[in-house]
Amino acid sequence: MVLYCATVKHLLRCWGVVLLLSVCWGQEAPLPNAPEPQKDHGRIGSTLVQLRDLPAEWLIGPYIPSTRPLVPLTLAERTDVYFHQTYFSAGPYVLHLFTAGVDQARGVPSQWGGGMSAYGKRFGNRYGQFMITNTFVYAGDAALGYESRYDLCHCHGFWPRTKHAVARNFVTYNRTESELRPAVPLYVGSFGAGMLSKEWLPGQRNIWTQGAYAAASQAGWGSAYNFASEFAFDILRKVTGGKYPPNGSRQ
Repeated sequence: MVLYCATVKHLLRCWGVVLLLSVCWGQEAPLPNAPEPQKDHGRIGSTLVQLRDLPAEWLIGPYIPSTRPLVPLTLAERTDVYFHQTYFSAGPYVLHLFTAGVDQARGVPSQWGGGMSAYGKRFGNRYGQFMITNTFVYAGDAALGYESRYDLCHCHGFWPRTKHAVARNFVTYNRTESELRPAVPLYVGSFGAGMLSKEWLPGQRNIWTQGAYAAASQAGWGSAYNFASEFAFDILRKVTGGKYPPNGSRQ
């Protein structure tokens, strides 16, 4: 309970500060050569309703279908994406239940021992760091005008799609939705979340080591999650015998 309360306290403090910064930064002026935002029917696939109605949104969070254009998010849409990516999608829970299981099998941290109570702490640690990371990423992406959704590859074939999935863990589009930039907010957020985890993890830990470990974990597990997102439709059709999604083509 002490661990849980401490974790919640730090999450709320971090979320509040970063959310305030993001609201201020999110109103940045457009780049001189950036196209004017489209304000009507051109915003295909990026309205709040459509963000929730995509076939696999419940599983992998808001994403950009391969058949839809990339359109910059408004601050309200960006906030909606943040909440759905962080709290209202099944994928992140499944991922961190799995990574907590890996930690449980490795006995990391060793001070927590074994059993379901220890597994709950390990899951809380993993998901807590994920929430902090996503909150930093939300603020950073809003400030820089970066795309925060995963865009399904327009390519075909296993290896081209795999390459695309891994690449999107390291680069993302800026507000032009055509130029790729290093995903700096993602790794700064991961590093920061790792540093903050020192506050609730047992034992004496180096804050910089914890940050570096979290960033390295993002490089590995983030690529795996993007891979699952890229092939989500293929996986869903396989496990449902081709019944879901009803449309046979990639969305």
